[in-house]
Amino acid sequence: MLIEGKLIKGYAGFYYVYANDRVWECSLRGRFRVKKQDFIPGDRVLILPGVENKATIEKVLERRNSLVRPNVANVDQAFLVFARKMPDPDYNLLDRLLVQVGRTGLQAVIIFTKTDLVADLVDPLHEYYRTCGYQVLNISNKTLEGIDEVKKLVHGKITVLAGPSGSGKSSLLNCLQPQKEQKTGEVSAKIGRGRHTTRHVELIPIDGGLVADTPGFSSLYLPEMKREELQLYFPEFLKYKNYCRFRSCLHDKEPDCAVKEALNESKILPLRYKHYIQFLQEIILREKKY
Repeated sequence: MLIEGKLIKGYAGFYYVYANDRVWECSLRGRFRVKKQDFIPGDRVLILPGVENKATIEKVLERRNSLVRPNVANVDQAFLVFARKMPDPDYNLLDRLLVQVGRTGLQAVIIFTKTDLVADLVDPLHEYYRTCGYQVLNISNKTLEGIDEVKKLVHGKITVLAGPSGSGKSSLLNCLQPQKEQKTGEVSAKIGRGRHTTRHVELIPIDGGLVADTPGFSSLYLPEMKREELQLYFPEFLKYKNYCRFRSCLHDKEPDCAVKEALNESKILPLRYKHYIQFLQEIILREKKY
């Protein structure tokens, strides 16, 4: 009888599929090799169990979505992981990642680690992100504060992790599934950043879900889009944009812009608006090149 599972990794001609709460070592039917069909982590497949943990992949189901960097399919959400300290959070990178995640249609969860290094968990900046509609968690990989809440979010979903080196992504994975230690990179005291410790994409079964530590996802580059689309990924703009004089307002140099009025009235965070203008200029410059 065929059972449905999710591909977690491919290695040396074999494919490892998570199904029925276990991992199966699968080979391919010949027709897949003839087609030269690509398989990536997250693919939903039907397998035919054999002896012990052996099985064959009989069918690949249609992908709901797929990411290129990292190469993962059928993703539900992205955990954007930043440290409270050591290194200090890079909010420009966070906002870039929020645009990337929003563009792919994934749910974004902002996770701040190393709360054991700060005296006060309350941060006005983090509260602002919450008012924008993002879920923001504070956790400690040392004291395990907040880890149970992360496990609840993981259940039943495919999750990708993104964030700068040294932010605690691998340590978070260690807390979520301590039986399989991930290598962690110490933060360089000289440059304040961590060394990359994850080299490939692999989905890890955790509490009924699958989690990927994903090299390459913390990209500095914005996804392809038209200049007028960028504001869609700054949700705090949306309740003001309809009151701008021009329907095509980019909230930059246009007169009678309701978003800029909200900025002047401290209803929009200046740092977020600064990042928006920076990203807008990057997109416009890219449009001119092509």
